[in-house]
Amino acid sequence: QVQLVESGGGLVQAGGSLRLSCAASGRTFSSAAMGWFRQAPGKEREFVAAIDRSGTTTYSEDSVKGRFTISRDNVKNMVYLQMNSLKPEDTAVYYCAADWMMSMMRVRPAYWGQGTQVTVSS
Repeated sequence: QVQLVESGGGLVQAGGSLRLSCAASGRTFSSAAMGWFRQAPGKEREFVAAIDRSGTTTYSEDSVKGRFTISRDNVKNMVYLQMNSLKPEDTAVYYCAADWMMSMMRVRPAYWGQGTQVTVSS
């Protein structure tokens, strides 16, 4: 079992940066693939980025490549999403997620946080 709590959301102007954090509890955190999804108003939840259990392999959605970076700290049980060059279309609720398998992590992870709002003004 993994419990996830996000933080770091807020209001930022276009071109600015935010860093989202996800605190994970559970003794097997280092065995889980971790990732981020987002859901904009009126849209379906979509995959943003994922990182494997060791932190050596990452995946990201095309629209955020070169702007967002996912990382993890297995000692602190934390996952981060550094978001740079933010655009108004990045406005969404961002969810931290976890799964034991990377293949599921990118499609339908088993564990979810409550979400944190990111609003990018133009």
